[in-house]
Amino acid sequence: MNITIVDYNSGNISSVINSFSEVAKDKVNIEVTSDLNKIKSTDKVVLPGQGSFKSCVEALNSINGLVDTLNEFVISNKKPLLGICVGLQMFADIGYEETETKGLGWVPGKVSKIDNQDGKYKLPHIGWNQINLIKDSKIFKDIKNNSHMYFVHSYEFIPEDKSVISATTDYSSNIVCSVEKENIFGTQFHPEKSDKMGLKIINNFINL
Repeated sequence: MNITIVDYNSGNISSVINSFSEVAKDKVNIEVTSDLNKIKSTDKVVLPGQGSFKSCVEALNSINGLVDTLNEFVISNKKPLLGICVGLQMFADIGYEETETKGLGWVPGKVSKIDNQDGKYKLPHIGWNQINLIKDSKIFKDIKNNSHMYFVHSYEFIPEDKSVISATTDYSSNIVCSVEKENIFGTQFHPEKSDKMGLKIINNFINL
């Protein structure tokens, strides 16, 4: 099996690469590329994202044909994709970081700044926080409710259809921290920085 981590110059993705390689060992081939043909032919895709919604969307769009290839992979061919952090946020129709920016539109919704309640909550939301499992998600197999995951973000994804939400975290409000919609999976937290539980989530995705 082949898993492709999309490298579209969206910040340092070495920890994502290292975690997937550690979990995959020799049984799965992990490739890091923006080569469209390799993405088309792979079994699963990981879409990382660091920085702002706007900068990540622009970086995706700057590689000719990449968004079309991802749309075909996810929407037409229904192959599994895992979005991490801004990789998840880009599933939305629209994001409001820096300026209003159009997202991929895979999971209808918007990305808005977390309400810090007049400074009561620090932004970015950074560090370890518990997750509340809302539904049985394939990537949460053998993960206990209230497990701690590692977060770094100031914006939250608000999906229109609440049935896609697989986990939330409590920070100022119930923030969506994981979604599952058919073959599309996303985490707002960083599984690659979330110790053993995070590696378990990566393993669950690899074993889908």
